Amino acid sequence: MAEIREEGAARLEFPPVDEQLALLRRGAVDLVSEEELTRKLERSRATGRPITVKAGFDPSSPDLHLGHTVLIRKMRHFQQLGHRVVFLVGDFTAMIGDPTGKKATRPQLTREQVLAHAETYASQVFRLLDRERTVVRYNSEWLSPLGAEGMIRLAGRWTLARMMERDDFRTRYQTNQAISLHELLYPLVQGKDSVEMAKIPGLGCDVELGGHDQIFNLLVGRDLMKEEGLEPQVVLTVPLLVGLDGHDKMSKSLGNAIAVEDPAAEIYGKTMSIPDALLGDWFLLLTDLPPGEIEERKRRLAVGELHPKAVKQELARLLVTDFHGAAAAREAEAEFERVFSSGGVPDEMPEVTVAAGLPLLTLLVEAGLAPSRNEARRLLEQGAVAIDGERATDPQARLASRDAAYVCKVGKRRFARLLVRPAG
Repeated sequence: MAEIREEGAARLEFPPVDEQLALLRRGAVDLVSEEELTRKLERSRATGRPITVKAGFDPSSPDLHLGHTVLIRKMRHFQQLGHRVVFLVGDFTAMIGDPTGKKATRPQLTREQVLAHAETYASQVFRLLDRERTVVRYNSEWLSPLGAEGMIRLAGRWTLARMMERDDFRTRYQTNQAISLHELLYPLVQGKDSVEMAKIPGLGCDVELGGHDQIFNLLVGRDLMKEEGLEPQVVLTVPLLVGLDGHDKMSKSLGNAIAVEDPAAEIYGKTMSIPDALLGDWFLLLTDLPPGEIEERKRRLAVGELHPKAVKQELARLLVTDFHGAAAAREAEAEFERVFSSGGVPDEMPEVTVAAGLPLLTLLVEAGLAPSRNEARRLLEQGAVAIDGERATDPQARLASRDAAYVCKVGKRRFARLLVRPAG
């Protein structure tokens, strides 16, 4: 748990409120309310004390992807203005499972799974956040001691009718999809986070950030704070980033994500594959390029003054630089040009040992190059698989039954060196 550091007697200087609001509005969807945020920022300038901004992350998986960084970048905007951010690890709420946007109940995680996932989060978020200006807390600190009695009392502060105002709950109920009782607790315990943080001396909870799909949960926090006579938090939400497929929100489970810890070449290559229509939003939500410059690129793209490839290269360089540095960005771009523009093979690729005699349909799945046999069949039928540069289309084709190594290419960007070993 990070120490809460007071700035002492030194009076902090903050930019004018209108300048702060201009940055904080960038890419925002909901702001409840701008008037309240303005008052908090004016008070901050008058007292020389930063406001506290909270964002919660449930460690339901070990990886953060670029969709998560939209929110993390908004946290960084507050830091750039001199304010304090709290990275709240939802180690308690992750064991419930956030039902937001889900058509079915999430699998419940064990505490051991949650803590294992949480260990990887800090190293990833501090690629964007200032470690010295970030407070890390775990919500089990105040939620675990509630016990059964405390949870019952918390549940008694809300009605089923109000809970069913949530679109996803209402939709699941109307379509006869199961809603587990523990899911109904999630918005309440998330709101309880804000209440408890507001009571911590020297910390507080002035603003809560979240994805646009979290707006119901964040507003529950405002209501609970008002009920306890606390100054309610301002709620600011950001859009859900559309993933590589150009249709659905970025999600590892949908296979349309770029992970924060992906290698530089992978981040670069995946960025080059996004649909042209995503360029404006990705620049706005994933970079610090001024909005005016983004609009100018969009205009020049529309009239043909800029080629989409050049704009994607700029975006890819910026993203790789954020997570791996400028030198890695230059190397990734050179590698991309050599491999994908000149038809070459990357110098480095994963090596996978597979048993000889397996049909390609099975081999692609076991090598991790296709998520399922159906997807492997589709890739083969579409001519998207090549072995040592030769297109492979027969699902039942087999590689040599002796020691051998083959370069397998799937799609435009995925390579693996298959080390074939005799079975047994």
